[in-house]
Amino acid sequence: MRVTRRGLLIGAGAAGGLIVAFGLVPRHYASPLVAGEGEHVFDSFIRMSRDGSISVAVPFCEMGQGITTLVAQIVAMEIGADWRRVGVEPAPVSPVYADPVLAARWAPLWLPLAPSLADAPTDTLARLHAEREPMMITAEGTALAAFEAPLRAAAAGVRAMLSMAAADKWGVGWETCDARDHAVVSGQRRFSFAQLLPAAAGYEPPDPPVLRAEPPREKPGAFPEGSRPRYPRLDLPAKADGSFVFAGDVRLPGMVFAAIAHGPQGDSVLASYDKAAAADVKGLVGVVHAKRWLAAAGTTWHAADKALKAMDPRFKAAGRIADTGALEARMDAALRKGRPTRLAADGDPTELLRKPSLVARYDVEPALHAPLETATATARLEEGRLELWLPTQAPELARRAAARAAGVARRHVIVYPMHAGGSFDARLDVRVASEVAALAKALGRPVQLVWSRWQESLAAFPRAPVSALLSAAMSPDKQRLLGWRTRMALPATAIEAGTRLLDETSVSAALAAAHGKPDPLACEGALPLYAIPEKAADHVPATLPLPTGRFRGNAHGYTAFFTESFVDECAHFAGAEPLSFRVAMLAGQPRLVACLQGVARLAMWGGGADASGQGIACHRMDLAASSADGSGQRSGMIAVVATARQEEGAIRVERLSAYVDIGRIVNVDIARQQIEGGLVFGLAQAIGGSTAYAAGLPQSARLAGLGLPLLADCPKVDVAFADSNEDPFDPGELGMVAVAPAIANALFSATGLRFRRLPLLSEGL
Repeated sequence: MRVTRRGLLIGAGAAGGLIVAFGLVPRHYASPLVAGEGEHVFDSFIRMSRDGSISVAVPFCEMGQGITTLVAQIVAMEIGADWRRVGVEPAPVSPVYADPVLAARWAPLWLPLAPSLADAPTDTLARLHAEREPMMITAEGTALAAFEAPLRAAAAGVRAMLSMAAADKWGVGWETCDARDHAVVSGQRRFSFAQLLPAAAGYEPPDPPVLRAEPPREKPGAFPEGSRPRYPRLDLPAKADGSFVFAGDVRLPGMVFAAIAHGPQGDSVLASYDKAAAADVKGLVGVVHAKRWLAAAGTTWHAADKALKAMDPRFKAAGRIADTGALEARMDAALRKGRPTRLAADGDPTELLRKPSLVARYDVEPALHAPLETATATARLEEGRLELWLPTQAPELARRAAARAAGVARRHVIVYPMHAGGSFDARLDVRVASEVAALAKALGRPVQLVWSRWQESLAAFPRAPVSALLSAAMSPDKQRLLGWRTRMALPATAIEAGTRLLDETSVSAALAAAHGKPDPLACEGALPLYAIPEKAADHVPATLPLPTGRFRGNAHGYTAFFTESFVDECAHFAGAEPLSFRVAMLAGQPRLVACLQGVARLAMWGGGADASGQGIACHRMDLAASSADGSGQRSGMIAVVATARQEEGAIRVERLSAYVDIGRIVNVDIARQQIEGGLVFGLAQAIGGSTAYAAGLPQSARLAGLGLPLLADCPKVDVAFADSNEDPFDPGELGMVAVAPAIANALFSATGLRFRRLPLLSEGL
């Protein structure tokens, strides 16, 4: 595709917006950014003001993972900008920001009959599906894989145009110029971006764009722990001084506040409520009900909540309701008697496992996301136009849900994406958008809906419960693993969550759509990475009355627990040292071996001997994504050593050490934050975070009742990174997956007991 100035001006904003075209997005899409007075918009990502300051559009939900800073940093490094003059803005919903990497990743969800036709980002079907939706969803860590290349191309185009403007003034070739510190330089000569900006719009960028020789990169050794970051987080100052605006901080003229009550988990409907009992509550504005919820609005949220409680809403079962006893019975029956579907295999271990050397069962309880900020949204419906302020990982799907609830056309709905105070994939749920839109329509005024902590725990979709039976066949001398089978019973949770989100269906319809289906995405990571001659992973779909959703780490959060715990059991059965036992089976995987060796040095690994209190685990996650050549796979590797001890009938984790290979690192400080946060999140899931259900109600709904680690419980954390030239891999999910098995293996060393259930202490010592 040839880039010309005439092509750049097609679809430009009325005040001078420009599009620097790039390969990901077809040229016929106009820039969704509109230039204001004195501004220039370069393609769909970069806005420059007359003073030279730069704003970068971010098409992702910032949930604390630092993606806004990474996006701005990629542009700043490629252009040569002064970091102090770079800011960010949320990108509007547009096909320009479609994510073909995620579309390919989720091909089994939207193209279940033939996912192989769209399982690569370069596949035409994946690209077209992403653009048609448009698929703007923050999930699966696809941001860098999908957008680093177009961000660099756009920034390189801007740098070239600025350089051309300066070169003509100096009478030199633009290729001899460089851009740094917010200026174009040639020898001792210098023009600021602000001086060049008006003239730069008259030049054509080169096609293809001339990128800097070195992609955005920071070497881990140059940024040891505690060092000052070169590109500090853009959101940190406002968060530190309390001026940062979250969804709950939005205030509109005439706005009222709403509280809501949902029914028990499962198929429940609103049966009755006493509206008269709320009449005397001071500040009550109105009451709105739907089939499955009741809401009250007031001049304050506390007035609304008080009125809601006074009405004592009652719900009745319209179908099955979640109950832990029934859930566990169904899971047990599926694991023992269900018909499995083989999802992945290398050889066939059936014959070897007729008399297995070792068999162990593992179980994982449902887990709550428990983000710091509960579901919150604000809506204003005036003259047929609906405006929404909310944190969401799926802004386009939230817009559609709100449009249906308010009875307006989708084109008349505007979403203002807000940063989320945590999520862990809870903000993939768009119900709050439809609820607040329905409230704004019924009340005839702006309304802010905030779920209470109880409602967040009650109504949000938890991580699915899982039961697994692992079998191993050892060589006669017990020195080698010859066969392995993982048999997992769990609902088709990825299909269910994907159907609910992508097909915009009800909870009951999504459960029905997932009924009895094998689910590869829900069982990812179940096939061991190790060189075992015969190995297989089977899924037994379990039908449960509990709707489930996506969760940080997704399937890897439990498959790594099963695999790495059982590998440790096999090593103990063989009388082998756990680290060397693993390394011996990792031929052809030098990056993962390096992680194991690196964490052994970092943690001063003592071999995991009895009573040492040390446990080790490793894992790899893969993402089919566009590489520099437009194809390929990205991988992230992690190895973790946990040190634990028994203390007065309890267990204390004293230290977590991690060695991580996530390829080329764009921002070492943010990568370290993500891994450290993931390690603590993994600790939380290892010792708590789950709940039982009775009559559809969570039994551990408050933060204080979830058994999450307090500051005093947090161990010393050590993180080291490999200095790698591989394509970057997002660390957000990777950091938590190997923690639980490392702790479980440490507990075995400390106590001599095997812990095969998450949370690890749910069955006591």
